Amino acid sequence: MRASMPEKISEEIRKEIDGLVKDLNYHSYRYYVLDSPVISDEEYDRLFRRLKELEERYRLVLPDSPTLRIGAPPLEKFEKVRHSEPMLSLDNAFSHDEVREFDARLRRLLGIDGEIEYTVEPKYDGLAMELTYRGGLLYKASTRGDGYEGEDVTLNVRTIKSVPIKIEGRRVPAEIDIRGEVYMDLEEFEKLNKQRAQRGESLFANPRNAAAGSVRQLDPSVTASRRLHLACYGVGAVRGVEFKGQNDLIGWLKEARFPTPAVINVVQGIDAVIGSIRQIEERRGSFPFESDGAVIKVNDFGLQQRLGVKTREPRWAIAYKYQAHQGTTRIREILGSVGRTGVITPFAVFEPVRIGGVTVSRSTLHNWDEIERKDIREGDTVVVERAGDVIPHVVMVIKEKRTGKEKRPPIPETCPACGSKVVREEGAVAVRCVSLHCPAQVREKIIHFASRGGMDIEGLGEKNVELLYSRGLIRHLEDIYKLKKDDLLGLPRFAERSAQNLIDAIERSKHATLAKFLFAIGIVHVGEYAAKLIAENFEKIEDLYKIGPDRIVEIRQMGEKIASSISAFFNDEKNIKTLEAMKALGLRMANPDSVLKKKRGGQPLDGLTFVITGTLPRSREEVEDLIEAHGGRPSSAISGSTDYLIVGEEPGSKLRKAKTLGVKTVSYEELLRMIEDKTKTPKLF
Repeated sequence: MRASMPEKISEEIRKEIDGLVKDLNYHSYRYYVLDSPVISDEEYDRLFRRLKELEERYRLVLPDSPTLRIGAPPLEKFEKVRHSEPMLSLDNAFSHDEVREFDARLRRLLGIDGEIEYTVEPKYDGLAMELTYRGGLLYKASTRGDGYEGEDVTLNVRTIKSVPIKIEGRRVPAEIDIRGEVYMDLEEFEKLNKQRAQRGESLFANPRNAAAGSVRQLDPSVTASRRLHLACYGVGAVRGVEFKGQNDLIGWLKEARFPTPAVINVVQGIDAVIGSIRQIEERRGSFPFESDGAVIKVNDFGLQQRLGVKTREPRWAIAYKYQAHQGTTRIREILGSVGRTGVITPFAVFEPVRIGGVTVSRSTLHNWDEIERKDIREGDTVVVERAGDVIPHVVMVIKEKRTGKEKRPPIPETCPACGSKVVREEGAVAVRCVSLHCPAQVREKIIHFASRGGMDIEGLGEKNVELLYSRGLIRHLEDIYKLKKDDLLGLPRFAERSAQNLIDAIERSKHATLAKFLFAIGIVHVGEYAAKLIAENFEKIEDLYKIGPDRIVEIRQMGEKIASSISAFFNDEKNIKTLEAMKALGLRMANPDSVLKKKRGGQPLDGLTFVITGTLPRSREEVEDLIEAHGGRPSSAISGSTDYLIVGEEPGSKLRKAKTLGVKTVSYEELLRMIEDKTKTPKLF
C-alpha cells in the first residue's frame, strides 16, 4: 500500500499547532517545575491528543513539540561528547571550621579584608548533566563522564518533562551549556524499587543510582517511563549573553523556565553562610529529593575567574557535607582486599542494616592502624554511618555489648591474593604486597591498562584478562605486546576472527598518545586529567626518567602529592626497565599533542573543527586523538561552524546535513594527506 500524502497545511492549522505547542510547554513548566498547575490533567491530555492528531495528519512537528518527549528507537551505544569547558567536581568540607578556612583562603588569595558575597544552595544527590542549547533549542545533553568527555544522552534527557526543549524569555543566547543535576525524588524511588521487587529484579541502592540508571538506558522509552527531575545551577561555555554572577545566572534560568535549586540564598560573609547552611539542613527533611549537603559559591563571576581552579576543583566553591545517617549492626568478619597498587585494605562484613534508605552489608576499615585505634573486632556491635549519605564507615564500637567471644583481627603477614609476604614501610600505615606476580595487582593493572580510558585495547576486558592470565600468557604489562595470534587460537571465546581482532587492537594501541599511556600505567594518584597535564609539558616518556618532584610541581595545578608519586615511579629502576621493554616491543610513548609543540605553532589542523560519520579504518577515538594531536578540534555534532566532515563507510544522517549546510567532506585518507602535506612527517596511524 502507498503511504497517504499529508494534507495541505493552512495558515490557520500552523497557528493552531504553534499555539498548542506553546500552551502545552507552559503547562508542563507549571506542573513539573513550579508544581503549580492551572489546568486539570484531563484538559492537558485533551490538548496533547489534539496536537498529536494534527502532527500526524499534516506531518508537521515543531522542534520544541512535547510529543518528542515520548521516546525514540533504542540506541546501540552512547556516543562520546567532549565538553567545551571541563565539568569540575567540588572539594568537600565536613565542619563549620573547614568552611571558615575556605573563606579565609579565598580572602587571602584575593587580597580582600572585607566580606565576600556567596550563594548557598542545597547539594542534590543525582547525576551531573550538561545541556547544550543552540539558537535557543536543546541540541545536546551529556553526562559529566570524566569531566572532559561524557556520554550523549540527548534522546533520554528529552523525555524528562522539566527539561526545556526551547529557551523562553528575552535573553536567548546563541549558544549555552547549562549544568545541573538529574535526580529522582524519594517517592518515585520507593515506587520504582517496589515495582522492581515485585518483578524479581535487583533494587537500586539509592535515588542517585536510580536516576543514573534511568538516564543511561539504551532505550529512551524506559527513561520516559520514570519520573526524573532536573535542577540547574551552573553554566559552561556561553555565547550571546553575559552573567554578572551566580545569582544573576539563577535569575536568568528562572526567566528562561529552567528548574533551579529549591533554595538559593545570597549572603554576605562567612557567618551568614554558616547560618544559611543550618537553615538548609533544617529544611532538608522536608525536601522531596535526596540532599547530602549545601554548596557554597562565590557569587561574583569576576572573582571566580580570578580564583581559578585546582587540579580537579574550582577554588571558588565548596560542598559542605551534612552529618551522615547512622545505624547499628554486628561485624561478621574482617577481611583484606588487595588493590591495584598492592595495598591491602581491611574491610568489615556486616549483618545487613538499612541506613538512610540503603542496605549496607560491608564497609572499608581504611587501614590496620584505624582498626587498632578504634579497637574494632570481629563480632563487635558497631555504629555505622554513610559519610555524605553515600560511603559507609564504622564510627564507633559499642563495647557494652561485647560477650567476650569477639576476636582481634591480626595484621596480615601474607597477601590474601597470592600468599606472598607483605611489607609495611617505616612510618606508613599501608600494608602492601610487593610481589610483581600478585594476581590481584597484575590482573587489575592489565584491566586498567587496556581499558577505554587507557590504551583502549578492545577485546582485552576483564574476562579475557582472567583467561590469558590463568593460561600464563600475560603476567606483566609487556606480555600484552608479546601475544601472537597462535597463542589465542583454541582458547575459549577466540576463533580466527576474534583472535586477529585482538592482535590488531594491541597493535593499534602502540600509537596511543602519551596522556593515555601515562594514565594507563596506573601511577598512584595520577588520573586522566593529571596525565593530560603531564603530557602537555613533556614530549616523550624518556623526559620523565629520573625526574624530581620539584619539576612536576612547576606544572600549573599539580600538587606535591601527585608530584611525589610521579617522581617515585620514574625513579624506580624496575619501572624504567619495564618501560624500555615496552618501547622495544614497538610502543611509541611520545606525545605530538604537547603544549610545547603547540606553542611553536604551525599545527596542520590549527583552528579546524572535524566531525566523523560512518566507519573508518581506525576507531573513532583514535581518529579524534589524531585530530587533536595536530591542532584540530573533534566534535560529535555537525553545524555551520564545522569545517570538515570525515566520511567513512555507511555514513549516517550527518552526511545529508553536511550537504545542506555546505560543509566540506573528506575521507580518512584525505585527512592523513592534510596532515602529511604540512608536516612532511610519517603519519601516526
